Amino acid sequence: MTAAPRLHELRATPQTCFWGFFDHSLAPVLTVRSGDVVRIETLTHQAGDAPDLLMDDGVRAVYSGIPEAERGPGVHVMTGPIAVEGAHPGDTLEVRILSMKPRLPYGTNIGAWWGYLYDDMKKERVTIYRVDTDSGTATAEFGYDYTLSARYDKPGTLIPPERTSREPALAGVRVPLRPHFGVAGVAPKESGRVNSIPPGDFGGNVDNWRFGAQTAMYYPVQNDGALFFIGDPHMAEGDGELSGTAIESSANALIQLRLRPDVPTDSPLLETPTHWYTHGFGADLDEAMRQAARRMLDLLQRRGLSRDDAYSLISVAGDFGITQVVDQRMGIHAGIPKQVFAPR
Repeated sequence: MTAAPRLHELRATPQTCFWGFFDHSLAPVLTVRSGDVVRIETLTHQAGDAPDLLMDDGVRAVYSGIPEAERGPGVHVMTGPIAVEGAHPGDTLEVRILSMKPRLPYGTNIGAWWGYLYDDMKKERVTIYRVDTDSGTATAEFGYDYTLSARYDKPGTLIPPERTSREPALAGVRVPLRPHFGVAGVAPKESGRVNSIPPGDFGGNVDNWRFGAQTAMYYPVQNDGALFFIGDPHMAEGDGELSGTAIESSANALIQLRLRPDVPTDSPLLETPTHWYTHGFGADLDEAMRQAARRMLDLLQRRGLSRDDAYSLISVAGDFGITQVVDQRMGIHAGIPKQVFAPR
């Protein structure tokens, strides 16, 4: 008889979070069985953009409790790792987002130096949004130019409100909410600290806004226990993430972790209620596009199509999009609608 799923609580604290890297040598902060559910807290690494709005006592405790020397080389705050009993290299871990909501009703976006059009904009601009879950929209509270240092390049930068010139922004504009996680995955097989910014086959900073409530991402396990982590919560993002960030906002979520031997994959595979998505990453969009296409070709062959039939189907029913162009390795997602497999 299969054991009933257990419910776990994992709060974001200095002891349960790590900052800016992935490392398979990290000890798990929680161990679960396949099928268990975790109520989890996740924090944005940009809460310092408006600490009066984006930080509470718990967020401040993590910012003050993880020394700067223990952050990097990337920027993201992760909660975990979570070990899954019985997970071994070659397995697939399904991570299903059951629900997700903002921890605080605010988020931040920055037109950063790593943004795609920084050379055109020639400055870094922060926009703070109020998040309204009742209406499903975000509206800009204010914006300001970042001037605290030459570049916004220090993880966990705290910007005192009195050091900013807060101005009205985006009057009359409402942004539809798309709550999702930018970063999640399993510990990589590489030894040592792996930068949290570029995405990889283990997951990480994939930044696909479709990975929200009622969806699941499948990851190829690369270490015993899987060692799952999650962070970089977003309230809205467009394909491309052009300015360098989404609406970054701490969030609480309910997630379910399951081992899925029936869903083999060698890279992050996303399932939504309507589509399957493969992902490709590369130094340029051509490389990322080719990788996403080949992975979709493989997925369809695993669904029973011949290689020739899969190639035709991708061309007539598949859609490709630019996931992001700002995370050192560019991303492309390839989607195929589930309805193409509907019984006749």
